[in-house]
Amino acid sequence: MANLIVVCGPQAVGKMTVAESLRDKLRYNMMMNHDSIEVSDRIFGFNTPAQREFNAYFREKAFELAVKHNVDMIFTYVCAFDEPAEKEYLTGLKDLFERNGGSFLFVELYADMDTRLQRNETPHRMERKASKRDVAWSRANLIADAEKYRLNSDEGETWFENHLKIDNTHLSPDETADRVIRTFQLKANDRDEKEYRFGV
Repeated sequence: MANLIVVCGPQAVGKMTVAESLRDKLRYNMMMNHDSIEVSDRIFGFNTPAQREFNAYFREKAFELAVKHNVDMIFTYVCAFDEPAEKEYLTGLKDLFERNGGSFLFVELYADMDTRLQRNETPHRMERKASKRDVAWSRANLIADAEKYRLNSDEGETWFENHLKIDNTHLSPDETADRVIRTFQLKANDRDEKEYRFGV
């Protein structure tokens, strides 16, 4: 059986670094939302119809293979909580993993805007996400999306049974990951490093 941890939150909240910490502590495999975005951008161009279709297919196939081969996964995702299709998509992932005997854990991160704007320009983010290297565009996109969408749940709003919301404004990635592990009582897999973080 395979488990899925979704690390959700707005741009530059710290999803990637928290997910990387979880990956290394739990020895889970990890797929950033930008893994599929960057590959599909390189092949089909930025935000073209072919890019969007390939991006969706890339993710869908990765999840199917994780379930088929019993690979525990961490997935980072930006969710618009005011869009009904988002809950439908995430519920589909939950159903896929749970009906095959696995668990679905939803971790939502929140940080204030000033913190996110600072994190938006970190060297690690620039290294891992080519589309964010145009800092002026990335900053404007971050601000515009925050105005256009509701990128965090409201107070008391819970989408899933295993829904953990963490304000990580003043927490390190390791501190945030440790809180996730304690809350859900997660145990690390016994796996060789090359099986879950080869090449990164």
